[in-house]
Amino acid sequence: MTLRVGLTGGIAGGKSTVARLLAERGATVVDADRLVAALYEPGEPGARAVAELFGDELLDRRGAVDRALLAELVFEDDDSRGRLEAAIHPLVRRRFARIAGKSEGIVVLEATLLVEAGYGPDFDLVVSVEAAPAIRLERAVGRGMAEDEARRRLAAQGGGETRRAGADVILENDGSLEDLEREVDRLFARLRDEDRAGGADAQPS
Repeated sequence: MTLRVGLTGGIAGGKSTVARLLAERGATVVDADRLVAALYEPGEPGARAVAELFGDELLDRRGAVDRALLAELVFEDDDSRGRLEAAIHPLVRRRFARIAGKSEGIVVLEATLLVEAGYGPDFDLVVSVEAAPAIRLERAVGRGMAEDEARRRLAAQGGGETRRAGADVILENDGSLEDLEREVDRLFARLRDEDRAGGADAQPS
């Protein structure tokens, strides 16, 4: 039996920390960013999709996607970004489904835009890690991000209403790491029980 869990959250909210804690407790955790990086390698479907959408000049000499050039192209161009996401998101979903299909137990996909991209129905449970904007800003700057850049990224992600509405479980991460670890312990116990029960329908928390 495999229990598929979607893990999401905004910048500096604690999503990656929760992913690490779940992995330490025995879950199989897949990072969507790493799936995208693999899809952008030479000959992979993502690289082909980018070349078809924007031309071979978006590939480097090896035939991999030049991610810096791609980011520059789509950063402020909503149309290009939308076309890219429409092409890449289905590839990520299929790649994760393939991994999950070969796994047992609790399998987690960590993805920032999991809800917004429509991945929710793929999962038995969607978890969003949330924290107050001021705390997220402080954390982002504390990690070395320029304050202006941190504010811009927080603004670009919006208030998280869609993300929260699409989550079955919300982990509030305004406190200490020890507080978050206790929340993850409770979450993992629930996931383990649901996995043993055969993925019973989750009730929002």
